[in-house]
Amino acid sequence: MTAIRKAVIPVAGLGTRFLPATKAQPKEMLPLVDKPVIQYIVEEAVRAGINQIVFVTGKHKRAIEDHFDSNFELETALEKKGKIELLKMVREITNLAEIIYVRQKEPLGLGHAILTAEPAVGNEPFAVLLGDDIMVSETPAIKQLMETYDRYRCSVLGVQHVPEEEVSNYGIVSGHEVEENVIKVDKLVEKPSVSEAPSNLAITGRYILTSTIFDMLRHTPPGKGNEIQLTDAIVRLSMREAVYARVMKGNRYDTGSKLGFLKATIDFALMRDDLRDSIINYMEEKLKARGEKNG
Repeated sequence: MTAIRKAVIPVAGLGTRFLPATKAQPKEMLPLVDKPVIQYIVEEAVRAGINQIVFVTGKHKRAIEDHFDSNFELETALEKKGKIELLKMVREITNLAEIIYVRQKEPLGLGHAILTAEPAVGNEPFAVLLGDDIMVSETPAIKQLMETYDRYRCSVLGVQHVPEEEVSNYGIVSGHEVEENVIKVDKLVEKPSVSEAPSNLAITGRYILTSTIFDMLRHTPPGKGNEIQLTDAIVRLSMREAVYARVMKGNRYDTGSKLGFLKATIDFALMRDDLRDSIINYMEEKLKARGEKNG
């Protein structure tokens, strides 16, 4: 049985790339079709067997708490109208997992957000799932990392191959393969230039970390923007204990960018039996009309 029981999900960011949509609502509550991004992340953790979610929140994130809380008025209205399936769905959201909220009082970076979760995590290994990256896979992405942790009992970074021209957008790892899709990390560089990148294996929003990371974070000086970077702390961690990387299987959607969010919206709609044909017909009509106009 896996030792990973808790997942930390940082949600304190301001979501400035999606203004004005995020002026009064968290970016994590933007919907992909009819389900907010953050719910996909929580459901991934729950499918992997994690039963406690630690949200690291900031100001103006009340909507996330409300989403995973019960709503007596809504449930009563649905019950009176006989909308039993909707009632069941709403209640399932409330009962997905045990949820704890901790507040990051200052926007001091991802590393600081993880450190803020220490009192809720305690002295045990834990998962980290970043809300911008949605993974669609048969085995939940974080579960793939948990399986690697079970074998090696060390921190595990979720990685995927990215195009060479995109390496400067990610933390990049290199090392030697110890088994298929598992690398013992020898080097980790944050957002290197193409010429300096040791590989094209990018960390993409999933981690299993031992509790030693908290001590590393406490002693990691602020970097760019006066923020404590998680990658810097993981470099320090790798000097004390082994760190592995797992090449995750599955399709990744970067919902933190507008284009990535739109791609995810289209693909998730196409996965729906009730929407697929209508979406395809609509897109075909639009493409045809555009071709006729340009012709």
